[in-house]
Amino acid sequence: MRLAFFGTPDFAVPALQALAAAGHEVVCAYSQPPRGAGRGEKKRRSPVHDAAEQLGIAVRTPQSLKDAQAQADFAALDLDAAVVVAYGLILPKPILDAPRRGCINIHASLLPRWRGAAPIQRAILAGDHETGVTIMAMDEGLDTGPELLRDAVPIDPSTTGESLHDQLSALGARLIVEALAGLAADRITPVPQTEDGATYAAKLTREEGRLDWDRPAAELERQVRAFSPWPGAWFMHGEARLKVLSAEMASESGAPGSVLDDQLTVACGDGALRLTQVQREGRAPVAAAALLRGYPIAPGTVLA
Repeated sequence: MRLAFFGTPDFAVPALQALAAAGHEVVCAYSQPPRGAGRGEKKRRSPVHDAAEQLGIAVRTPQSLKDAQAQADFAALDLDAAVVVAYGLILPKPILDAPRRGCINIHASLLPRWRGAAPIQRAILAGDHETGVTIMAMDEGLDTGPELLRDAVPIDPSTTGESLHDQLSALGARLIVEALAGLAADRITPVPQTEDGATYAAKLTREEGRLDWDRPAAELERQVRAFSPWPGAWFMHGEARLKVLSAEMASESGAPGSVLDDQLTVACGDGALRLTQVQREGRAPVAAAALLRGYPIAPGTVLA
């Protein structure tokens, strides 16, 4: 097929590479404009931008797709379809309607569960036992278009936001190639989504990573895994902010927020959480035992 690709972060790169490897003619890649990053706010191109250039694909980085010229430029590409993966801009109806087979989205959940911006982390945070990827024909709603293909993966007690991100990214790359082949051969019939079980995966914020010791330890343990690596789970000790990279539930109990022993076990609203890997601001991540040798947090301390 003659395609355009819309995507921005690392998650979208395997799909772009898979489409090119499968022999599709990807005539253009759309990505978010370069953004300032780091101490010097030096502008950096997106992962998709870099990957597209490495593949010899022209890249466009419009600030918006709402103006008539951008829409005319897109229509002039004369596309069979466009593939959209975590692009970051709303596609107006003229963009959605321009390709002959429309715009096709790779979404990292089993729709209609976890429509929205952060489906990977929300699935872990909620304690879901499985998630997956849905290939969807886009409409003007938020992840509401008819389904073309899907596949599920389990979420187990070791799953983190990072590991699930990588797993679903690879799965999406495989499924989009299968979906396009099925569409080209008229083997796939779009299936309208049901509204039963629909949930919304709100965008993550840094503040949401703060551990609330009044909540059950099981919820906080999932929070640590879901928010790894970003935005990260964290707590305050005095004026210091400490990030928790891994933790496990423990059987001890006490007043929420109280440090219960010399292994950095913290009482929660129900049960306790043993912090196994911690990072001070500006320092490397270390095991809890190593942290406590150089930065004592005594039993009986109440954490915020």
